[in-house]
Parts: sequence; C-alpha cells; structure tokens
Amino acid sequence: MPVLFVGHGNPMNAIEDNAWSRAFREVARTLPRPRAILAVSAHWYVEGTFATADERPRTLHDFGGFPAELSRVQYPAPGDPALARRVVELVGARRASLDGSWGLDHGTWSVLVHLRPAADVPVVQLSIDGRLEPEEHLAIGRALAPLRDEGVLVLASGNLVHNLGHAFGAWHRGETEAPEWARAFDAGVARALELHEEGPLLRALSSDAGRLAHSTPDHFLPILYAAGASGAEDAVRFPIEGFDMSSLSMRSVRFG
Repeated sequence: MPVLFVGHGNPMNAIEDNAWSRAFREVARTLPRPRAILAVSAHWYVEGTFATADERPRTLHDFGGFPAELSRVQYPAPGDPALARRVVELVGARRASLDGSWGLDHGTWSVLVHLRPAADVPVVQLSIDGRLEPEEHLAIGRALAPLRDEGVLVLASGNLVHNLGHAFGAWHRGETEAPEWARAFDAGVARALELHEEGPLLRALSSDAGRLAHSTPDHFLPILYAAGASGAEDAVRFPIEGFDMSSLSMRSVRFG
C-alpha cells in the first residue's frame, strides 16, 4: 500500500463542495482499496501512544463554533481490534497500548468522508505522544512500515503549515496570498520529502520559519509518521498543493 499524508485544513471541508473536498475525492480515485486504515491525526495529541481498540469507534466532534450540520456528521466505519493489537506489537508494548476512550476525531473523518465515503473499511486511530522528540515520532513511523505489506493504508492527517492566528487575521483582513515564510517552509519540507532527507524534517520546527509555521507541533508531527513508514524506493508525489486562509498549507503527500 502507499502511505498518505493529507492536509485536512478547515473541518468544513467535510461537508462543503469546494476545491479541497473535490481534491480529496480525486485522490481517493487513485488509491487502491486497503484492507484497513491506520490514521494518525493531529487532533489526538496526548501523553502517550495509543491505538483505538473499539469494534465501533465513535465519531468525535472535537471542535466548536461550527454549524450544527457539521456536528451531525457520523462516520460509522468499523474498528479493527486485531489491527490495534498489531500496531501495539510493532511499536512495542513499552511505548504503546490499546485505548477504548477515544474514537475517530475530525482530523480523521473529515478526510475519510471523501476518501472512503461508504465507511466500508475498518479504521484504527493512533495518538501522537506530545512528550516525544521528532526522532521518536519518525521511529514509530518506521515501526509501522510492515503494515503496508499487510494491506493497511497508513494515513497521516495534519497541515505542513498551520498558523491559525495568522490565518484568522488574514481572513478578517481579506488577505488570500500566502506569506513568504509560509511558502518557504512548505516548499522546504516538500523538498526534503522528495529527497528522503530526514535531517531537515527533524530540524524543521526549530527553525525561524518553523516557529512561524507552527505555534504548536501537533499539525506537523503526522508527516513524520508518514515519512517514517515510507521507504527510499517510494516515489513522492503531491496530489494537492496550495494554501487556504493564507497560512494553512493544504499540501498532501503520497509515498509509493
């Protein structure tokens, strides 16, 4: 299976017919059908690495201030407890454990409503441990790589540039042009991914542009899981590019 990172952006992309939702559906047409999906979402950012073990994971509406229509969305994909156990086995029981308290948050389902609208493929979600260093996130991604040969799509969901303060300010000012620091950071990460260069990815958040691109690391870290699960032999493509609200990179990355 390929590995996919998706810039999910505004939760409203789940229910709106816009350039981004249409692009998600176009990506879906290029993907082989997976046996199951392992999702790594920016929105399960906690102290610990956990895999959802529910037979029927809940659809979480982990946001506020959006229309009621968005909170009525349900994504009733089955879970896969056996896959959750396999994930813990691969990552290591000292680093990971099963969880029954979470579900599928909007970083996962707002994308999957377009990639798999019938919710007909089992989904397990993996948390991001906010205490870990970038190298450790990359190592977990590497540990998950065998899942690709087991028919599992590793789907990471975040944004390569995610500065909400700037984005909302630009939206109120009517600005649509992405600032130079956002374009430079996005392009630099894309170049490192194309070349399979780990160093620039691991140092990205500590750079001046990285601190502007991410006030918190949660939306960047999923790309490390995707990069870790990929291999040097994988072609790297960008099926979606561009910015929403000036400083939300919507770049998606396909490995393989």
